[in-house]
Amino acid sequence: MNTISVLLALLPVAIILALLIIHRTAADIAGLWGWAATLLIAWLYFRTPLPILLKASLSGIVASLPITLMVMTSIFQITIMSETGAIPRVVTLIKTIAPNNQVVQIMIINVGFGTLLAAMGATPVSILPPIMLGLGYSSFVAIALPALGYDALCTYALLGIPIVVFSGFVKLPVEEVGGYFAQFMPVISACIALGMLWIVGRWRMVLRGAAPALIAGITAGLIAIAMNAARMVTLTGVAAGLGVILVMLAYLKLTRQPLYDRSVLTGQDLSNAGKLSLRAAISPWLILIVFAVLVNAPFLPFFDLTFKTLAMPVTIIPGEPEKVRLFWQAYFWILVSTLLALPFLRANKAQVAASIRKWLKRAPRPMLASAIFFAIAFIINHSGKGLDWKLVDPNFNMVYILANAAASTFHTFYPLAAPFLGLLGGFISGSEASSIAMLTHIHLSTAEKIGALGLVIAAASGIGGGLASVISPAKLQNAAASIDRIGEEGRVLRVTFVISLAITAVCALMAYFWAF
Repeated sequence: MNTISVLLALLPVAIILALLIIHRTAADIAGLWGWAATLLIAWLYFRTPLPILLKASLSGIVASLPITLMVMTSIFQITIMSETGAIPRVVTLIKTIAPNNQVVQIMIINVGFGTLLAAMGATPVSILPPIMLGLGYSSFVAIALPALGYDALCTYALLGIPIVVFSGFVKLPVEEVGGYFAQFMPVISACIALGMLWIVGRWRMVLRGAAPALIAGITAGLIAIAMNAARMVTLTGVAAGLGVILVMLAYLKLTRQPLYDRSVLTGQDLSNAGKLSLRAAISPWLILIVFAVLVNAPFLPFFDLTFKTLAMPVTIIPGEPEKVRLFWQAYFWILVSTLLALPFLRANKAQVAASIRKWLKRAPRPMLASAIFFAIAFIINHSGKGLDWKLVDPNFNMVYILANAAASTFHTFYPLAAPFLGLLGGFISGSEASSIAMLTHIHLSTAEKIGALGLVIAAASGIGGGLASVISPAKLQNAAASIDRIGEEGRVLRVTFVISLAITAVCALMAYFWAF
């Protein structure tokens, strides 16, 4: 094993980490520097022609469109809903639910509603912290819980985009790879729920609220398994979020506790409730759910039409077309649902204009961050190839080199390391989908060398990437900014970092026993 080759293959990651942690550089800027470093190393050391590297980068950007355009349209939707008063109306409702049971309230808001929001393209770390603060929680808790709550089902965020990206990299149908992720969910989601209670009240709160927390976590996990069996993987987050809310309400009913209490509302809350009906406020999400079911239900003809017939392949790399699937992608239906809901939201010209201005300010940089990490992944994957896109010597391919290094370093213990690599990838890139793009080929190659099940290892790494949401500087800063507490995210990170490591360790143990 050539040590210099390994170090140079890892150098872009080291540069990105140094920029993020030491210099506190924004993710998109760090990504651009990482892309430039990857391109130069692949060109000058790994002997990859520059045209190949540029085409690989472009192919990566095209492959990123499901997540990149989802970021764009989801920010647009949530901005419109905020400007028209829909989000304040939803906040008013949430405040009244389970006011006398802190544990159930935490589960409903941060696991149930948080997962539902993330699944439909909204941003829990922007919406939920003000709610938690309004309910009397500390700013520390208000920042930490929304970032942690939906982590276990982060794979199914944005109508399942991370798992769709994963299926594209392994060249297998979504419903076939979904089971590899779903098998982790009951345990990991239960750990997430218990972790939230530990943040709020340490072990005393864990012991007091273990029953509803475990019920919520296991429910979310079992729904993930059921949705995979029903071949409706992309709707898992929607179903799991609703399922957790319903099971927690059933728990309150069975234990004879109040489900709803309007006496906790302030004058401003009542004013918000009077401006817009709840049905109108959630109309974009209701319309989105209808369309999402129509194009994903296996018993309807629209899935085959939008996913297969209208695949819209774009070929940049010979033999590896990137399928755009415009009319199946969630970002298309988020945009459609937002536009169709404008009359129900009573959006006027001033509100739409203000939303567009804010959207143009907020969306470009997260979109760039998403795209650039996919470009890095594609350069790594195709490094060492000639102008005919063929790999003559594997020793000049960065994936091959890193896989060899990992196999020789960890041997049969590599499944224990893979989820932590995913956690690192999610921390660097800021998203599970980007972590999947960066690491999947390395995991599959390494698994082949040690005789392990590559899909299990790669899925475990993906879950590690999802768990990185709670330590992502960008996400925590987003949560802190939503309650005017910028600067407190550092204190939160020190606590959530330990929790993310502990839950990732659980995932690693499961991967180790299932990989052989």
